[in-house]
Amino acid sequence: MTAPPPVTVTSARIPMRDGTELAATLYLPAQPAAAVPALLEYLPYRKDDAMLARDYGLYAYMAAHGYAGARVDIRGTGSSGGDLPEGEYTETEQRDAEDVIAWLAAQPWCTGTVGMWGISWSGFNAIQVALRRPPALKAIIAVDASDDLFHDDVHYIDGLLHLDEYALMIDQLNALPPAPDYPLDEATLARRFDSEPWLMTWLARQQDGPYWRRASLRPDYGRLTVPAFLVGGWYDGYRDSVPRMLAAAPAPVKIMIGPWNHAFPHNAEPGPAVEWRADALRWWDHWLKGAENGIMSEPPVTVYVRHWHPPDPGLTQIPGRWRAETAFPPERTIYRAWYCGPERDLSAGPPPDGSVALRYVPSAGAEAGHWWGELTVDQRGADAFSLVFDSPPLAEELEILGFPLVELHGSADAQPLHWFGRLCDVAPDGTVTLVTGGGRAGRPDPLRDGGSLPGGPMPGGAGGAVPPPAAVAGAQAVAGAQAVPGAQAALPLELHVTSWVFPRGHRIRLALSNAMWPMIWPTPHPATATVRLGPAGTRLVLPVVPVAPAGPPAPVFAEPAPEEQAPGVRAWGEMVPVRWTLQRDDTGATTIWWRGATGTEFPWGRVTDEEYLRYRVHDDRPASACAHGEARTEIHAGGRLLIVSSVLYLGGDEQSLRYSYRRELRCDGTLIRERSWERRYPRDGH
Repeated sequence: MTAPPPVTVTSARIPMRDGTELAATLYLPAQPAAAVPALLEYLPYRKDDAMLARDYGLYAYMAAHGYAGARVDIRGTGSSGGDLPEGEYTETEQRDAEDVIAWLAAQPWCTGTVGMWGISWSGFNAIQVALRRPPALKAIIAVDASDDLFHDDVHYIDGLLHLDEYALMIDQLNALPPAPDYPLDEATLARRFDSEPWLMTWLARQQDGPYWRRASLRPDYGRLTVPAFLVGGWYDGYRDSVPRMLAAAPAPVKIMIGPWNHAFPHNAEPGPAVEWRADALRWWDHWLKGAENGIMSEPPVTVYVRHWHPPDPGLTQIPGRWRAETAFPPERTIYRAWYCGPERDLSAGPPPDGSVALRYVPSAGAEAGHWWGELTVDQRGADAFSLVFDSPPLAEELEILGFPLVELHGSADAQPLHWFGRLCDVAPDGTVTLVTGGGRAGRPDPLRDGGSLPGGPMPGGAGGAVPPPAAVAGAQAVAGAQAVPGAQAALPLELHVTSWVFPRGHRIRLALSNAMWPMIWPTPHPATATVRLGPAGTRLVLPVVPVAPAGPPAPVFAEPAPEEQAPGVRAWGEMVPVRWTLQRDDTGATTIWWRGATGTEFPWGRVTDEEYLRYRVHDDRPASACAHGEARTEIHAGGRLLIVSSVLYLGGDEQSLRYSYRRELRCDGTLIRERSWERRYPRDGH
């Protein structure tokens, strides 16, 4: 006999203050003894097709433990009414969230208390809506989310132009009609299919400013007073926000950083995956139900200490151990400096004054992946086009936890030119594993270099880290520096937060380059950079964690519980661009490409998605770098075959970037609608 499902699923339309109705799927306990708190997740990623399989398993777990889940499509997306917003995290999106929270709190099945949570987009807007302090919102959980939309989101990684699968996916997704009927009336198509691609908005805003800061927490952490449980992964590109918010926000904050990529910890790979939802329940029980369960008297920091592993994108388990800490970085942290030397060495003592040249190779960096996350291949391919500095073999193991810093002293004969650093572990057999990395523009950034934004290399920033005096002096000096061709400038290059244990006998490697392609769009001019060495020259500063004589007990996690499957729904495929094909030819041109495909079967039909993305750059003509992307969605429903396809191109010259985008909609083989856009955008430092 089949056990009854632990959840009752219903649909609702939630009215907004302007009369627009947002679509919600409510996951309620199957047999509630009384009213329960509500957990809101608020996304544009289509709850009725694209996310249905994932949502059911997540919310069935919470419903079985006494919580109601509310999955709501953002205005103009999925099954919600209204016009598509002009981009992400708009004022309208956040105002609507306040209306949704008030509606949930007023339902007879709700106690009047609401938590907001989610991963990626829904983690971002959980933080953003918390800043507005709606009365019923009592706590949030943000997984793999960022506090800085320009510097640490997916559009301008490290403040530098980035183009990846997300830009292709979101403009494809925004064009689709609501499921499961997929209406093709004129009003629906005008609102969805004809909507202007969001990538155009981002390309028009290539520098930090009001557009990006309007929904960023980082300029003023004092605004966050709602309790926040923050979860990150060492293989996720958004992990820096987790320790920064712990250090700077006045709200009660608990953090967990594990060996995961951009995924929930209970189904993440690489693992070990853990049943983190047990901690989430304790968090909700305390803040939404008033339970005194001791969660806030425990150490606020739970981290997975990574041990060495070989460079292998197929690795499923990361070696290491869990540890609890009372602060991040731990109070016992020691900042140790290694100077870059003329023999391509890292040493504890400064070398004589000197310099070394670094030729800009626009195609360098492919081995570092598509953002500062995910597992990567052996870094020797990228090292061949970089300045590489190695320590002697370590006499004993060395653990780091925090934000490594490169105090970079250099110049260039052309501008703009970016700088990148990769921190790596070199094994005795010569294999090179990427530990972390980071990039920055070659010009000073007064906001971050001068310490105006928390998290820069200044006292009290970088997740609470206080770099050594020389690092502080360098950051202060750079605020007034002029980055002109031939000038010697001190540029603090902060790498992304990391955990790693270098084994005895391994070497620490710092690799410097001026390209990180295709992660970052190449700068347009051939160039040669000069890196200064010596007592006042370039050095690497690491947050070293000595062995603690005693500490809090290590956290213990259960294995992930089996997930409930949505009735009649089956999903397959993978769209994460981890495995690429790289090809270099003898003309100096380099091409890299990737394909992905997913599909879902529903009781009412089938939806499949395919994407293709190709980048090309020529080392002698970096201004001609280009990217080509294609997306295709097939919808088999209601006796029809709908195909929505799009083609993206981004190229340019020394002065501008050229963008083109085309959409087509076919029904049973007949072209019924098409739209195209073309624009040129002046290069603004990229």
